[in-house]
Amino acid sequence: MRAKAPKLSGNQAQVRRSESISSAKTDKDTDNTVAVDDAKDAATVNVYYFHATRRCATCEAVEAVTVKTIKENYGPEVSFESINNEEDESNPLIAKWEVEGQTLLIIKGDEKVDLTNEAFLYARSKAQRLEKKLKATIDSML
Repeated sequence: MRAKAPKLSGNQAQVRRSESISSAKTDKDTDNTVAVDDAKDAATVNVYYFHATRRCATCEAVEAVTVKTIKENYGPEVSFESINNEEDESNPLIAKWEVEGQTLLIIKGDEKVDLTNEAFLYARSKAQRLEKKLKATIDSML
């Protein structure tokens, strides 16, 4: 049985999210960040939520349930990044993972699981089902 990762306070989770978001941006003159992220991605489970600037209640619920599930079950063991694909169109992850619209991806190395359909189906009305699906997917990648 795997030991539970320590829980992060709301402020710690926000700081971690901010650090993660800033680390994914690249310098226009180099691709060093992309190379570093590729090496990190091969050994880490990364959860990415791509969204638009204007967000409905379901869009916000998808992110909230995902963040809560990761924070409560994995802490820093699994990274989470929320990416506004309208404001950050040049983010290399959008092209790399061929993202169009709102998308929830769980990625480790080259393995990608798209949970977008389940996320939007369950986030508001059956959050526990989404949590269960997230946990099963992440656990299979660890």
